[in-house]
Amino acid sequence: MIEYSEKNIKTWSLVGSRATFGLISLELAKKEKDLMILTSDVSTSAGLDRFRKTFPEKYIDVGIAEQNLIGIAAGLSSEGYKVFTTTFAPFQTMRCCEQIKVNLGYMKKKVNLVGLASGLVLGNLGYTHCCIEDISITRSIPNLTVISPADCVETVKAIESSLKHENSVYIRLTGGQNNPQVYTKDYKFKIGKAIKLLDGDDVAIFCTGTMVKECLIAADILKSKSLNCSVINIHTIKPIDKKIIEEMSNKKKLIVSVEEHSVIGGLGSAISEVKSTIANAPKQLFIGIPDQYKFSGSYKFLKEKYGLEAKSIAKKILNSYKE
Repeated sequence: MIEYSEKNIKTWSLVGSRATFGLISLELAKKEKDLMILTSDVSTSAGLDRFRKTFPEKYIDVGIAEQNLIGIAAGLSSEGYKVFTTTFAPFQTMRCCEQIKVNLGYMKKKVNLVGLASGLVLGNLGYTHCCIEDISITRSIPNLTVISPADCVETVKAIESSLKHENSVYIRLTGGQNNPQVYTKDYKFKIGKAIKLLDGDDVAIFCTGTMVKECLIAADILKSKSLNCSVINIHTIKPIDKKIIEEMSNKKKLIVSVEEHSVIGGLGSAISEVKSTIANAPKQLFIGIPDQYKFSGSYKFLKEKYGLEAKSIAKKILNSYKE
């Protein structure tokens, strides 16, 4: 069992989700004899250097050959291994999309995919390395579950849960080092079951990944302006928690989706698909990245430019609520 101690939680937050994946892999390897981790030349970036040296028999680096990465992973899965693959998110999902579709979706070989540094955190490298399309791509493939953890504690939960999950899983890691904490202690995590973090009468804010923390802060700002918001962490984009979307749509005056992803095809689209089946559902505000490749720069710069920090989120919600 992974220990969710105060010390571990602080360490995970400090090193960020990528290095947390490496730390947890070391723990899992001690109890999972059939564990295999495959990478595409990213052992250091994925925090796996210690794992590679400690468990060389459980580690394969296929080089910069992501399509082969999926093929080899599917082959190992068919022989009974519990397989994780990892590389940077655009290469994990888009470069080998057909292999994921055929081997994991169509042939149903169980593989857990870990997309490193998704969203905008690699903004200084431009949109070859930023990934704002991966949710829309992966959630369209049958037999593939999609998880976007809110923080490093939830990253650990997602990794643990994916091992036991029936389908292949794509785990989308956002944010960098000094990853803000949403959870400070152990809690119940279930794939497909959203978590209500705050309850308010006026607005329901559905959020995922790094945006969960920003939305909690935004809700606090809005409370000071007499607007009470529920904040719901949608860690599993697929299968999405339809029940809580229906519940909020029947109670709230405004539905908001907030994501570090394109506004097309991601969390907002998934919510709107559910809302389309609900009579008299409230309007929805989509907060995310516009349908464009425009800016490059630091993570902080990009979040500010796209209005993905708490003050901008709160302002957009307040303006939309008043309309």
